[in-house]
Amino acid sequence: MTDLLLRVVLLGNLGVTAQAPPMLAPVSKVRFDSVDYRNVVHWTPPTNSSSLQYHVQWKIYGEPQWLDAPGCQRIQRTHCDLSAVTSDPREWYYARVHASSRPSGQSAWALSPRFSPRWDTQISPPVLRLNVTERGIVVRVKPPRQTVRKRHRGLLYEIYLTHPGGQEEMFHMDCCSSKLPLKRLRHNATYCLQGQTVIPLQAKSSARGAVKCVTTL
Repeated sequence: MTDLLLRVVLLGNLGVTAQAPPMLAPVSKVRFDSVDYRNVVHWTPPTNSSSLQYHVQWKIYGEPQWLDAPGCQRIQRTHCDLSAVTSDPREWYYARVHASSRPSGQSAWALSPRFSPRWDTQISPPVLRLNVTERGIVVRVKPPRQTVRKRHRGLLYEIYLTHPGGQEEMFHMDCCSSKLPLKRLRHNATYCLQGQTVIPLQAKSSARGAVKCVTTL
């Protein structure tokens, strides 16, 4: 017993102490990026993050329980698609992420801002397909994702036509209409078009899409 106490005293005098491994730094900038109701959580990893794994949880605003995100446990990528569990437009959601590694344990949780699929998703502009005929230009629009069509049956497109002189003309087009013919155009002239998606009931619209130019016959 005396020998044991002596060893403890000697070790203390020598400054020998057991040190716990340093705690991992948390991830940062946890946020939802949502386009056309595809709700993906992104985050910025801490420095020296090559061997880290990430764990993602989510919950409904006002509910106490956090739930593991399917397919996003012990992952090495820095994003997680939560569309399947954050699809109710009436709800608000949170996500949180922590990092882990074998020698250092795990970091603290990092929380996202509150997210609403109804109000926070960005609607993408329409993809235009243009066909030049002897009568003018025929505009067709690639239909949006089925999720967008289901939630917004009154979806509209605004088609902007820029004439060779620079003046702009706008046309309305119902979602999923087969085509929009543009007639009475000058021959052998260049016209440019852009499209914008509009949700009238929410007073919400997308940015304008890429400019596409064609030359008439």
